[in-house]
Amino acid sequence: MAEAQRSTYEAVLRLKDAPFVAERPPYFSPAAAAQYESNPLGGYGHFAQTLLPLEYTHWVEECAAHVNSCYLGDWSSLHKVVIRGREALAFLAWLGMRDLSRFEHGQIKHHVQLDENGWVASEGVLCRLGEEEFLYTAGSGDWLIWQLGQGTWDAEVEDVSPGRFIFGVQGPAALDTLEELTGESLRDIAFSRSRTSRIGGVPVRVLRTGISGELGYELHGPAGHANEIWAATVESGSWFGIRQLGLRSQPVQHIEAGIATNGLDYLPAAILTPGAPRQFRRGMPGGSFVPDNGITDYFRKPGELGWGFRKGVPERDFLGREVLAADAAAGAPGRTLMGLYWNDRDVADILTAALADGDLPDPMELPRGRGPSFDQVLVGGQPAGVSTGRSLSVNLRSTISLCVIDQAHAAPGTEVVVLWGRPGTAQREIGATVTALPFKPDRRRSDVSVW
Repeated sequence: MAEAQRSTYEAVLRLKDAPFVAERPPYFSPAAAAQYESNPLGGYGHFAQTLLPLEYTHWVEECAAHVNSCYLGDWSSLHKVVIRGREALAFLAWLGMRDLSRFEHGQIKHHVQLDENGWVASEGVLCRLGEEEFLYTAGSGDWLIWQLGQGTWDAEVEDVSPGRFIFGVQGPAALDTLEELTGESLRDIAFSRSRTSRIGGVPVRVLRTGISGELGYELHGPAGHANEIWAATVESGSWFGIRQLGLRSQPVQHIEAGIATNGLDYLPAAILTPGAPRQFRRGMPGGSFVPDNGITDYFRKPGELGWGFRKGVPERDFLGREVLAADAAAGAPGRTLMGLYWNDRDVADILTAALADGDLPDPMELPRGRGPSFDQVLVGGQPAGVSTGRSLSVNLRSTISLCVIDQAHAAPGTEVVVLWGRPGTAQREIGATVTALPFKPDRRRSDVSVW
């Protein structure tokens, strides 16, 4: 099965622009067989090149699982690349803006990679597997692969994506579920740390992460055992109310946690280079925002996404540093990442527009739209920011979004207007209120030793 998974994966990348099915084969998760048993509606959607079930029970129930119990979600579609070699660490320290001078074995770090203009080109999670071995998981690792090939670093990279699964187990019952699954205590794994374990004799790596803003973990393991481990996780978690998380609900938790997602809340600058993501389909984003400067208006500097330096740009060398230092000297960033609570009545008017007379506005998909959508934010009729990730949160009982907004209008409680609908449609103005992020309490670093 592992060999078949790799063969199909390579064919999908090689034929990425070829007609779907006729030439380019469909590509499913390595756990597709186990997931099929719990997917009675048979609906699938693309996450990058991978087809995943849209729902298992219902999106309302699945969206609440990481708060009420826990979920099991499939992130196997993430690009997974291993970097090895004598200069692997030095290369990664230059490629990313995060300090890697104190990087322990098993530790996890958010790795934000910039281009020479200081735009975010790629970002993901970097895990140190050994003294000279690292795993980078992201929506795409193509920027990293391309950059390594541009230099003379004593390091090599291997795309291990089709050979490994990534399952997320997030929520207050996540630890109980995984301890039942592995048969051992996992309370020694601190936040942003990982170690190996075994499930039914199969070696896996358990990583403590927090994409949901709750207590959470990831399981990394061999694709050939993905079906049995998915099924075993569902069985172990059944005692604790686990829910399987469909693709329709996956992105909502990121907005609740105040985390911007590559390709959804901003476009990576890598798309203009040979290091562009191969896994994602091309096309312009939706929404009401009209760029003045072309595609780069969808790019972001790290400070606009909450990833800037709190004590100024450091002296160490990394790609894009000189631009960030010049920006800082000029008073940048002029915008910051905040949250928006959308007016309930205005949202309800959009949702029920088909029941009334008049021109129909663009519909609102629930719980959120598929693909990137950027909406213009106005203050006093003038542009003040850009909203992304509009989601109906059943946990907050509100419609929310992220917003990169001018510092002058970023104070919590500020009233703004979101322009809803693509240009040329029956656009509507929706009131919204600026709020600090995250939208709900951050429980990622919960002390599990006292549970």
